[in-house]
Amino acid sequence: MVVPARLSVVTLGVADVPRARAFYEALGWPLSGEREDRVAFFRNAGSALALYALEGIAEEAGQEPAAPGTIRMTLAMNLESREAVGAALTAAVAAGGTLLQPAQDRFWGGYSGYFADPDGHAWEVAFNPFWPLGDDGLPVLP
Repeated sequence: MVVPARLSVVTLGVADVPRARAFYEALGWPLSGEREDRVAFFRNAGSALALYALEGIAEEAGQEPAAPGTIRMTLAMNLESREAVGAALTAAVAAGGTLLQPAQDRFWGGYSGYFADPDGHAWEVAFNPFWPLGDDGLPVLP
């Protein structure tokens, strides 16, 4: 498999999601979905911005929040199926990446796993049944 050259979501680990959400809303960015205390999503041109509680982003990537090199941001690509997620993770590791978290069912209803590039940048590879992919391969947020 060739891993798609696709950046679907930039996820920032934040200390206070409501505070960070208010900041991006004040910039005029359109909030997508419900207001939550652990996560917020914003539509933008070509991808999405997600704000995620620091503890949650580290836990989901299989890392400790207080450890050196704590995951504070992830890059994400959304793919069309669970099978594509597994294939992309396998291809990333074969290309020299490091598997951080194997693909698994997530509490939010999707399926994802994480790899790091050779410099340690974390990528989430996800199938989200609630975000269909458009013809351009990008997620269509509600």
